Parts: sequence; structure tokens; C-alpha cells
Amino acid sequence: MLVRRVLVAGFVLALCLSASAQDNPAAKPINRDVARHKQFLKVVEKGEGDVIFLGDSITQGWEGNKKTWDAAFGAFKPVNLGIGGDQTGHVLWRITEGKEIDPLKPKLAVIMIGTNNTGGHSAEQIAGGVKAIVETLQKAKPDMKILVLGVFPRAGGVEKGADAPKEKLNPKIKAINEIISKLADDKKVFYKDIGDKFLNKDGALERKVMPDLLHLSAEGYKIWADAIKDDVAKLVK
Repeated sequence: MLVRRVLVAGFVLALCLSASAQDNPAAKPINRDVARHKQFLKVVEKGEGDVIFLGDSITQGWEGNKKTWDAAFGAFKPVNLGIGGDQTGHVLWRITEGKEIDPLKPKLAVIMIGTNNTGGHSAEQIAGGVKAIVETLQKAKPDMKILVLGVFPRAGGVEKGADAPKEKLNPKIKAINEIISKLADDKKVFYKDIGDKFLNKDGALERKVMPDLLHLSAEGYKIWADAIKDDVAKLVK
């Protein structure tokens, strides 16, 4: 009888989790048939690229930091699949209906997505969107490894101190990252949070690294590259 109750409870829990995922607006594909997506389809036609980077404008920004990009990842024929303004749902559409990765046989996908969801979705919903992306990638490219990066810190308001205003960090980011860190199995899916590297000794954002307290400067991209280049090299082997 006890075993039966446990099985029933487990089945009910599974149904609830499934329903929760289906109801999550951050885990539903959102059409992203824009000009940049169309450009990607031409880029991937060759089928080249050991590493793909999936994300929003922060990932797209690598294009303005080509020297750092090439030095850190050039040996792996990296493909930048970042589109400004993207939320988790947009990335889901691009890798499913958008067919952006279909011609590719990458060894590694680097994902950093979710900051554009913070205005309208809960931390749990955003994390669910990241999970949906990971699961979709695993089904599409079962031999590929995935490096999930913690969502980078961003400003969430201004706190006036004794000497000068201090930018507060958006607390939703920490909550998202705590959840998505559990996606890692350290076999095919890996997680790394490099957010602290963008902060000063007081734990605050600096405009020399994030000029608008969200997007990275050239120095910020150098920090990013240095923080993951060894991981990328290891995971593509």
C-alpha cells in the first residue's frame, strides 16, 4: 500500500511539473523571424563551427570585440547566434522552428540568456525557459555538450549611501542562477557563474565594465573571454 501511495504521489507530481512547464510563458517559442535570423541561416549553411554561442544583445556584442573573440575562441570556428532583445522564448523558436542550428554539428553550445525576461517573468519562469532551451538542444544535438552561464549581473535600482549613489544588483538574477545551476550533470551539461568577475571589491557594478550597467564594454568582454576560454577548450575535446 505504501509503495502504491508513493508511486501515485510521484505520478501526480510529474503531472504538476509537466503542466507547470506547459503554462510557463518563458518556455514557449516566440517567433523571431527577423533580418538577423535570416543572416544566421546563411552563415550556418556551411555547417562549420565547433562552438555556438546562443544569447541576446550581450552575446551579439562579441561582434564589436573581434580581437578578443578570435584570441579566445577563434581556433574553434565559433558561431555567434546572439540577437539583441532576445528572451528565452525567442531562442527556443530559433533552435526549433527557426532551424538555426540544424546544419551544424557543434561540439559545444555556450548559453547566456534570460536578462530580457526579468521585466515580465518570475525567476522560476525564466529558469524554466533556460531549462527548456537546454532540453531542446540535448534532443537536437545529443552528442553536443552545453555550457550554461549564469545570467550576468545587472542594475536593479539605486541605493543612496553616505558618499555617493550605489547601484543595487537586480535580485532576480541571483534567484535565476540558483535554479539553473542545478541543470548541470557535469557530463553533458555544465554550469558556470562568472558574474562576480564583473563586480568591484564592494560587490557593485562599475561603468568601465558595464557602461549602462547591463551591456559589456571591451574590458567586460575581455573578462568574459578570460573566464571561460579554458572551459571551452576543455569541453570541445
